[in-house]
Amino acid sequence: MTREIRRVLVTGGAGFIGSHICDLLAEAGYEVIILDNLSTGTLDNVKHLLKRDNVKFVRGDILDMDCLMRVMKNIDAVLHQAAQLEIATAVNDPITDLRVNVEGTINVLEAMRRCGVKRMIFASSAAVYGEPVYVPQDEDHPKNPNWQYGASKLACEHYLKVYHNLYGIRSVALRYGIVYGPREWYGRVLTVFIKRVVLENKPPVIFGDGRQTRDFVHVRDVARACKLVLEQDDYECEVYNVSSGRETSILDLARLVIEASGVDFEPVFEDVKEGEYSKLVGVWRKPKELRRMWLDIARITKRYGWRPEISLRDGIREEIEWIKENPERWAVKPRI
Repeated sequence: MTREIRRVLVTGGAGFIGSHICDLLAEAGYEVIILDNLSTGTLDNVKHLLKRDNVKFVRGDILDMDCLMRVMKNIDAVLHQAAQLEIATAVNDPITDLRVNVEGTINVLEAMRRCGVKRMIFASSAAVYGEPVYVPQDEDHPKNPNWQYGASKLACEHYLKVYHNLYGIRSVALRYGIVYGPREWYGRVLTVFIKRVVLENKPPVIFGDGRQTRDFVHVRDVARACKLVLEQDDYECEVYNVSSGRETSILDLARLVIEASGVDFEPVFEDVKEGEYSKLVGVWRKPKELRRMWLDIARITKRYGWRPEISLRDGIREEIEWIKENPERWAVKPRI
């Protein structure tokens, strides 16, 4: 453990990704302060941690400056995971996306400045890139977000640079691929496939031809990347992709779910127009949907030796076992 860093604040620490980060940090002996407003996070994700002496939960909001000032006292570093996550919300309510992601991040940076906290690990996103000009997309790839969510994350990265240049706050923005695994919220493609196949015993439904690709990375690999970077002392204001470094087609993803579930299904194809809802699964199809997402992870591998360790096949099996044990977590009525 780096001598300077003992007490860390994890915003969004009761969320899907944040809770896994808290798991690693608490186990490593850090004093962990979890800040979450529980709008999308849940105490179910961290109740096992709250039994530990080195973990404290604070219910609060990154839009509440007074709350941030209270929890920021005596903090050595911030892992800023709190965010508005849904593309649908970003498209339909861009002001909320802007407020939570950009204003919230500025609030965190301001509280850090006022309290003398000099290190942040920031949860950015592959959504900053938009449709690839070339693949795999490295960190220098042109930034042309398809959705407001990607624009808000990119704006946050620029604010990190400003706060570094003005106030010496050192930061690393980690551009996550499609993060999956236990505790994932329902609504994204893998969860829709698993819910349909495992909980409903029906074949997975693919929008379009299934040739669109995504770069899936297991949540514990993401948490390892966050902890690894936190423990370095050689960065100023940097950006790294965190993903599998591979692209997987949606059709292949559906087949992996079928294989892991041990059922004899064939995927069903539905011609859902972008911006409309599926009649079969009640899920909204994003407008301006990406055809490809494939991130280059050479920079973080070369700099820090990080590589993903969990294969997509194994990770899907694990997520299936988790949801079998926690079916109430995806008890969502489809919109028809």
